Amino acid sequence: MQKFFSNRKLVIVIIVLIISFGLMSVSVAVRNKKSTPPLLQQFGNDVAGAVDRVIAWPVNGLQGASNSVSDLLNTYQENQKLKKQVDQLAQAKVNAQTATAENKQLRKELKLNNSLTAYTAVTANVLTRTPSSWMNQLVISKGATAGIKKNMPVMSQSGLIGRVVEVNQTNSKVELISSTSSSADKFAIQVTNKAGSTVNGIVTGYDKSTNLIEMGSVTSKTKIKKGDKVVTSGLGGVTPKGLYVGTVAKVKQDDYGLASEVEITPAANLTDLTVVTVAVQ
Repeated sequence: MQKFFSNRKLVIVIIVLIISFGLMSVSVAVRNKKSTPPLLQQFGNDVAGAVDRVIAWPVNGLQGASNSVSDLLNTYQENQKLKKQVDQLAQAKVNAQTATAENKQLRKELKLNNSLTAYTAVTANVLTRTPSSWMNQLVISKGATAGIKKNMPVMSQSGLIGRVVEVNQTNSKVELISSTSSSADKFAIQVTNKAGSTVNGIVTGYDKSTNLIEMGSVTSKTKIKKGDKVVTSGLGGVTPKGLYVGTVAKVKQDDYGLASEVEITPAANLTDLTVVTVAVQ
């Protein structure tokens, strides 16, 4: 039954098309004859116009759909180009920020190198720094071929960050002043107050939450205040005397009230080290 009605609709469409073309042909023939009365010519024009509109409607629809698809494709291509340009701009911005940060670090190292008049300054890049030992050690890009030797002090930005503990031909391992390893050789430091008095001690710890290094078990009665300068003392003979470490951030009593603990703001940002300077004697 469904097939019958489907065939019937097809027959009706074909008949309508045949009649339309027939009327259009007759109307054209009628209106082109000079002897045809004006009323019949007008009727022929109306029929031809109606048939033309019936035929033109689907054609115009297809043309409009084609234009829409073309516009959509053009929009997609433009969108892809814009996305690519945005990605390139983002990468360029990252490159610029990286270059700016590196230039800033190098300017600080240059300023530091000018202050190390008693040493030959060897600048190196940080090669590796593992998350598990981030605040304990790192590896730099200069070694024995550049004159690096064990126990040489390593500076960055404007202060001491550690010492060389292992030397290879083209790279070296640096033990940081913030190292909490039990096997680390502690750094001997001293605090000088505004009156010129000094207090000696060693770096005993590092507070990750505040990014402060600690000098514990200070029994001296010398008054120490925030802002006092901290340098290496040279005691123990491992690290040279007078290398800038940082400034006092806070002084507090230990748990027993028998000694003081001095918290020190390091001169260098120990969490962000990309370029360092080895002080070669």
